[in-house]
Amino acid sequence: MIGNLETFQHELAASGFPPLVNKLAGAGFRGRIATRTLGPLRLVSLDTPASACTGRARDATGGENLAIKVMTRGRTRIEQGRGEAELGPADLVLLDPTRTFRFESTAAAHVTILVPRRELRIRPAQIDRLAGVRIDGSHGPGALVSVLARESARSATEFRETEALRSAAAVVELISVALEARLGDDRPAPDEGLRDRITGYIEARLADPELSPPGIAAAHHISVRRLHKLFEDQPLTVAALIRRRRLERCRAELAGSGRTVTAVAARWGFSDPTHFSKLFKATYGYTARALVTSNRARTTRTRTAGPGKDGGVQGRQQN
Repeated sequence: MIGNLETFQHELAASGFPPLVNKLAGAGFRGRIATRTLGPLRLVSLDTPASACTGRARDATGGENLAIKVMTRGRTRIEQGRGEAELGPADLVLLDPTRTFRFESTAAAHVTILVPRRELRIRPAQIDRLAGVRIDGSHGPGALVSVLARESARSATEFRETEALRSAAAVVELISVALEARLGDDRPAPDEGLRDRITGYIEARLADPELSPPGIAAAHHISVRRLHKLFEDQPLTVAALIRRRRLERCRAELAGSGRTVTAVAARWGFSDPTHFSKLFKATYGYTARALVTSNRARTTRTRTAGPGKDGGVQGRQQN
C-alpha cells in the first residue's frame, strides 16, 4: 500500500517496528509498505523518500523479534549501540527493536526480516557487538541472505504452509551463518571478550535489585578494580551502564504496558520511587508519569479516531 506519513507510521507499528520520528518528512511524504509472512518470519518491504529518523525503543515485552534490514536501492547510514553502518544496495544490518536507533537515508527501498529471537543462535553479548554493524551483502553468507530476503518478500504468498515453514528455517539458518561469520571477522581481544560476557550478564539480570559492581566482579572471578578498568574506555561505567539500561527498559515498558510507574520501577530494580522519578526526568527531560499519561491519551485517540499523529511526550523527545 502507498500512504502518507500518518498511515505509513501506523502500518510500520502494526508490522512490529518501533515508533519512528522522521525529521525530514513533510506533508508531501509518500511511502510504500508491503508486509508478508513466511512461517514465523515477517517480511516488510519499504519504499521511502529521503529520511532522517529516530526509532524509539519498543516495549521490552514486545521485543520478541530481532530485525535484519536488507537494502535493495539507495544508501542508508544507521546507528545503534556502538555500531555505525554505511549501507549500500544488497548490504544488511542487524537491529534490536528494544533499543533506540537512528538512521539517515536517500530515497531508498529495503526489506526487513523480523525474526523471533528464539530462532537465532545469538547471545545478548553478541547482539551488542553486531547491532548496527554493516554486513557485506556482495559475497559470502551475507549475499545469500540478501538475495533470499528480496526473493522471499516477493514470493512468500505463493508458499504452502509446510513449504513456508521449511523455507523460513532455511532463511533463519543462513542469517545465523551470516551473523556468525561477521563475528568471526571481528574477533574480540581477550578484554573485549570478557567485557562482552559481563555486558550480557548485566543485561540478563537488570531486574535484580542486588545487581552491582562487587557482585558482577565476584561472578566473573575478577576484582572490582579489574572490572572498572575493563570499562574505563567505554562511554559508560559499569554502574552507569546498569542504570541506563534499567531506565531504557522502564521507559519502553511505561510507553506501552499500562502498568504504574512504581510497579515498573520496582520491576527493574529501582526500589525508591522518588529517586527513580528524579533520575528519569534528569535523563529524558520529562517525568515518567507524563510519559504514561501521554501514552494513555494517544491510545484513547487511536481507539476512537483510528490512526493519528504521533504526538505527546515521546513525539517531542530528543534522542
